Amino acid sequence: MGTRFLQRYTAGERSNHWLIVLFFLGAGLSGLAFFHPAFYFLTALFGGGTWARILHPFLGLLMAVCFVLMFLKMWRHNVMTDIDRQWMQHSGEMLRGDKSHMPDAGRYNAGQKYVFWLMVVSLFVLVLTGFIFWQPWFADSFPILARRIAVVLHALSATVLILTVIVHVYAAIWVRGTLRAMTRGTVTEGWARQNHAQWHREMTGKQ
Repeated sequence: MGTRFLQRYTAGERSNHWLIVLFFLGAGLSGLAFFHPAFYFLTALFGGGTWARILHPFLGLLMAVCFVLMFLKMWRHNVMTDIDRQWMQHSGEMLRGDKSHMPDAGRYNAGQKYVFWLMVVSLFVLVLTGFIFWQPWFADSFPILARRIAVVLHALSATVLILTVIVHVYAAIWVRGTLRAMTRGTVTEGWARQNHAQWHREMTGKQ
C-alpha cells in the first residue's frame, strides 16, 4: 500500500506564502542597510542607498498586504485553546525528546500559534510606525517626538519579527516532512498523525 498524502495548503496559499518570504527578504535586507553602517553594503542589492530607501517602505507594504490575505484565511485556526495550554505545559518534555505526554494538536500546535500572533503584532507595529516617519509622504504630519519613538519601536518590532521568522524556519526544518507542506502542498498521513493528530482525524475521519 502506497503512502497516503493529505492536502495541507492550496496552490494559492503557497504562492502567497512565498511572496511574503520574497518581500520579507527585500524589506529586511534594505532595512538592515540603514539600521547600522556595517550593513550599508546591502544597499548594493537595490541599486544603491537612494533606491534602497525608496523601495524599503513599498516592499514592507507589499509584505503586509500579502500577510493580511494569509491572516484572513488562517486566524481562526490559530485561536488558543485549552489543548494549547496543555501543549505548552509539556513543551519542555517534547524538546527533550519525550512526546508521550503531548496532547493531540489540531491544524496548528501552540508553538505555531505563538509564532503566528507574534508575526501579526510585530508586523502591525512595523506598518504603523513606518507610516509615522515615512519621508516625504507622512512624516511631516507628526511631531518630532512621535517620529523618534516610532523609529525605536520600528527597530524593536523588526528585531522581533526577524527572530520569530528564524524560529519558524528552524522548526520547519527540524520537524521532518514539514517543508513539503509549503513546497508541494501535501503532507504524509503519518506526518499528520504524529504531529497533528486531531487535524489528522478531522481530515480522515479515523479515530
